[in-house]
Amino acid sequence: MAATFRELLSATQKAIREVSQEEVRRLLEARAPVKLIDVREADEYAGGRLPGALHIPRGFLELRIEDKAARDEELILYCAGGTRSALAAATLGHMGYTRVASLAGGFSRWSDAHLPVEKPRVLSAAQKERYRRHLTLPEVGEEGQAKLLDARVLLLGAGGLGSPAALYLAAAGVGTLGLVDADVVDVSNLQRQVLHTHARAGQPKVESARLTLEALNPDVKVVPVRERLTSANALDILRGYDLVLDGGDNFPTRYLLNDACVLLGLPNVHGSIFRFEGQVTTFVPGQGPCYRCLYPTPPPPELAPSCAEAGVLGVLPGIIGLMQANEALKRLLGVGEPLVGRLLTFDALGTRFQELKLRRDPRCPVCAPGATVELIDYERFCAASA
Repeated sequence: MAATFRELLSATQKAIREVSQEEVRRLLEARAPVKLIDVREADEYAGGRLPGALHIPRGFLELRIEDKAARDEELILYCAGGTRSALAAATLGHMGYTRVASLAGGFSRWSDAHLPVEKPRVLSAAQKERYRRHLTLPEVGEEGQAKLLDARVLLLGAGGLGSPAALYLAAAGVGTLGLVDADVVDVSNLQRQVLHTHARAGQPKVESARLTLEALNPDVKVVPVRERLTSANALDILRGYDLVLDGGDNFPTRYLLNDACVLLGLPNVHGSIFRFEGQVTTFVPGQGPCYRCLYPTPPPPELAPSCAEAGVLGVLPGIIGLMQANEALKRLLGVGEPLVGRLLTFDALGTRFQELKLRRDPRCPVCAPGATVELIDYERFCAASA
């Protein structure tokens, strides 16, 4: 006689490992390297989840699990009551996953015990349509898009580099974009600063940028900061953001931003341009060099003229700014290989990229072990070094 479903389920539960609510609670409190997988349907998941759990509905588990977890990772699956997760755990075992368990009693028993529950961000129907091309990428999906919508990115400068970076971060759905720029729109900016229009000449750049970005994506909150970054306001402006994009056009500001990012532990995606050449890298405190490791002292003024003095090909900041946006999105999503310890240069005339290795300076006055960082305004430092 064919086995009944209950008999099959009972055999499955005996064949897999089940863990209790108390065991999972201890693992979460200890920040153990375990990955929780919620295999319920979207409407169930929207009502709450275990802290930090990934959502992979049971019907998509075999298709998506390989993009989310390695075969030797510790995985705990759960559903509403423990049935679907037990069957899913058995499936993963057949797929070669060696450390899989099912939460006994599922989410219902966890919730009834008044254990911690998170309310996940659930995309609206309009958001699912808007970000559909993101959602089909296993590296992004709804979880990743929710991360972007909750992310906060600060852009220093709403000019040549900040314009393309802000446009594409807004289009990607980064929820909060801070813009720091004290200047107004000038007609000479429009050859490269695509956030602005001819009709907005004379307006503050941050307000012009806000109008453009909010029109592009109503999901995005724009925080305009019409100030020049100084040692007095840098920490207050940067605090609360997940990362910073450096689109500054002068050495004093870049040095100051670097020091503030090191103090706050903020990743700093740096970009710079000159005539037909550009470069981009990512500085992550504690993981690689900082800006002062790359440039211990500023070059003399004749070797570092401004765009107004030396000129710049209009598309060049677009190319470099988009690379900065790409670095920011990878960082926010936790995917790919960042440009930490690598400097990518671009020659627009030759259409050539080159990668240079960067190393931390063990004697760096800012990021070396034991260094004491005190924010200063670098105009005198740069003038003295010139």
